[in-house]
Amino acid sequence: MGQSESARATSAAEARYRIDDPNSRPRAVKVIALDAASERVVKRIAKGPWRRATFFTSLTPDAPRGRKWSMQAWLGDVAGRAQDLLDEIASADLVVMVAQAGGSPPAASAIGEACGLNNVMTTALIVDAEGQSDAALSRTLASLRPYASMLVVADGEDYIEAMLDALRA
Repeated sequence: MGQSESARATSAAEARYRIDDPNSRPRAVKVIALDAASERVVKRIAKGPWRRATFFTSLTPDAPRGRKWSMQAWLGDVAGRAQDLLDEIASADLVVMVAQAGGSPPAASAIGEACGLNNVMTTALIVDAEGQSDAALSRTLASLRPYASMLVVADGEDYIEAMLDALRA
């Protein structure tokens, strides 16, 4: 009886075709809270042992009522230092925006547009959806959808940490 496919694939003769590098490299991830409620979540997660993740809690200055955000905006990191939005986005492989269900965070447009200009992938995570009405959740989904490649209604805050772990952030 001949060798199984598995046995052939693990033979010394086939070893020369193996790639010994991991199939994924760590990504530079920027995690940005879009509102006060998600800021609490982001600050808690930022205390973890992350290697390639940077956490932000605000986008300033506030846009005047009825106006879009300016690309000349500043992010506040969890230590309270101001960082240039465009510089932070340019150094990212992925931007994760975190928003509370029920809100319509206007900062998503500036962040999404900056990511689009720099070809940076975006993910939007909606937290605290339990207990919100369908209309409130729909409002948040609609405000984030144009600016996110992936949109997730997170089933608890642990989802964010699990996702960052999977990305080796």
